[in-house]
Amino acid sequence: MIIQRAQSAAAGTLGRAQRLRQTATTRLLDSKPTCIDIGLINNMPDAALDATVRQFRALLGAAADDMVVRLTLFTLPEVPRTDFGRQLVSGYADISDLWESHLDGLIVTGAEPRAADLEDEPYWESLTRVLEWAERHTYSTILSCLAAHAGILHLDGIARRPLGDKRFGVYECVRVSDHPLTAATPSRLQMPQSRWNEIPEEALLACGYRVLTRSDDAGVDAFVKQRKSLFVFFQGHPEYEAVTLLLEYRRDIGRFLRRERETYPPMPHGYFDEETVAALTALRERALADRREELLAEFPTAMAAGKVTNTWRSTAEGLYRNWLRYIATEKTQKLHPR
Repeated sequence: MIIQRAQSAAAGTLGRAQRLRQTATTRLLDSKPTCIDIGLINNMPDAALDATVRQFRALLGAAADDMVVRLTLFTLPEVPRTDFGRQLVSGYADISDLWESHLDGLIVTGAEPRAADLEDEPYWESLTRVLEWAERHTYSTILSCLAAHAGILHLDGIARRPLGDKRFGVYECVRVSDHPLTAATPSRLQMPQSRWNEIPEEALLACGYRVLTRSDDAGVDAFVKQRKSLFVFFQGHPEYEAVTLLLEYRRDIGRFLRRERETYPPMPHGYFDEETVAALTALRERALADRREELLAEFPTAMAAGKVTNTWRSTAEGLYRNWLRYIATEKTQKLHPR
């Protein structure tokens, strides 16, 4: 079971101290290990905010089994937002409440990159403060995509490397380490990727990270490092729904047609069937010959959406089920030491 604990518009009128008292009281009443408090720091672009919450809520709900997962939403206030985006996050808890809260686990999403150097991103200072807080106050924290890159840069000075083009699609990965997080997962698994950068595996290993899954075509996928809290890093996106890559590809084509990017986006790897590939290839040829935004109406959204499948869902549920069980075990040991 999953319970969302984001601030409603009405709750937002409460004083900060009153909200913190309510949170603390609730947690004292429900401190048993089978009740897990998770914070989700959602830094995704405005158009993806609600979908991201839906994806993580569904994934955590499916992975929870007999546990109760209470989800509190946050965002970094420096992430650039339109009025529409600010309205969407107005119901989230204030990031300042995080510093005095008690969470068992934390998930930090990526954000759309705006600077070549992560340390130049407007939210860098807040993000590093989150990482430092998470190490002291959670049993485990998941860092996704850009947040994973920011995490290793801040913790160990490991810089990501830019790719020639976007690494985009569904890639086969292999499990390369036995770990509680990969227990019962298949030796070969599918995982969506969507990123412009990669991490050198040799740098991770030199700094004591443990690689869990990797792809011959996409590089390192998931890896961990045990500090005071267990940090879990995903370059891929186990939370994605079946159509997420499809909608992202359509968005990127729209950006090309509006001349917001200079190159036509790569088709997602290992994702579409032959009929969809043929239709999208024909659209690409028309767009390159006659670049105008109206062509986006010819994108075969309905046809493609009816054909894509979520080949990574069972693996994603397994990873998150193991993560929640890890937190529950750590919580049991703290609440009931031998």
